[in-house]
Amino acid sequence: MQVAIVKYGAGNVYSVVHALRRCGVQPVLTDDNEVIRRADRVIFPGQGEAATTMRSVRAQGLDRLIPSLTQPVLGICIGQQLMCQWSEESGGTPCIGIFPETRVARFVPRSGEDKIPHMGWNTVGGLRSPLFDGIADGTYFYFVHSYYVPVDASYTIAATTYCDTPFAAAMRRDNFFATQFHPEKSGEAGERLLRNFLDIERRLFP
Repeated sequence: MQVAIVKYGAGNVYSVVHALRRCGVQPVLTDDNEVIRRADRVIFPGQGEAATTMRSVRAQGLDRLIPSLTQPVLGICIGQQLMCQWSEESGGTPCIGIFPETRVARFVPRSGEDKIPHMGWNTVGGLRSPLFDGIADGTYFYFVHSYYVPVDASYTIAATTYCDTPFAAAMRRDNFFATQFHPEKSGEAGERLLRNFLDIERRLFP
């Protein structure tokens, strides 16, 4: 199986490489559009700031390539946010728009105990996707982010809450999947999710 990890200048890419190796896969870290197009699976990961990362995405033609992909695609953290329509980060940043009419917002602290960014372990519930096969409702995953995608009935496949704000912990539209949390940093549950993603085409299209 050929797994392409999209290289576009965002941080936290190599931890995804190592996590996939633990799953028995040797991924290719690439910015070559043809390699990405031919891959069996594509992962669009990273940490970063929306405007800066979108400049890199556009410069590499990824804003046109990624929506055209037909194989399973998994966005992680900023990858999920960039797959939305628009982010309020950096004064407003148009994104790729795989999840139409979704707007990424910044957390607003509700009390003195709320810290931004949301960093650490949090439970994830309302699981409704083969991505979560074998993972129990209420399982903990690891998050690092200051911005979030509001829960959307059309695309949200898992949710959690921070700053008294429910948000999409994972999303799906057709062959596109995304998680706000970092499966590569989420221990056994994260590894199970990555293995589910690697197996997901057979599950969706028997």
